[in-house]
Amino acid sequence: MKKRTFLLALSALALAGCDKFNGPGGSNTAFKGIDLTGAEYARTLSLPDAEGHMRTLADFKGKVVVVFFGYTQCPDVCPTTLAELAEVKRSLGPDGDKLQGVFVTIDPARDTPELLRTYVSSFDKSFVALRGSDEQTKAAAKEFKVYYAKVAGKDEGTYTMDHTAASFIFDPQGRVRIFTRYGSGAQALADDVKALLAEK
Repeated sequence: MKKRTFLLALSALALAGCDKFNGPGGSNTAFKGIDLTGAEYARTLSLPDAEGHMRTLADFKGKVVVVFFGYTQCPDVCPTTLAELAEVKRSLGPDGDKLQGVFVTIDPARDTPELLRTYVSSFDKSFVALRGSDEQTKAAAKEFKVYYAKVAGKDEGTYTMDHTAASFIFDPQGRVRIFTRYGSGAQALADDVKALLAEK
């Protein structure tokens, strides 16, 4: 328990540091989320999708990409985040095709390819699910500074997952730009997506 508490505190401190990051890369856009323009992390993502094909951020160039780390048995944060993202996509009308949702599972042991396909498509048919090995998942989480950990359940053999509850938003050029905390709401996300689409 002490170790878990320490890790949670460490993660919170790392993410709190994002508040002081206001785009030294030269962003002139005011975002509702935390400006990560010029950040030296969350720059690469390379994992297999539910079909077994390797996917990278370059696959979605030309679109605003929202990356979220979670798991299918998540009771509230994950489904709420994906539902809000689907809502934003619909609200954009024709520009909805320029928004790509990417769900990265932190629980590859239980999140089978079949389950992931069904899960993400229940929110939006265009959403992509990525599922790596334990090692690949750890590497991706490290690149994004995402925290996750298995937490034993009340019954033997059961568990849940603690994880960073936030999304990373990339501009159409594939650069990470915004960190959006869970609970910010669909409207704030929509405003930030529109701001990125409007940039020249």
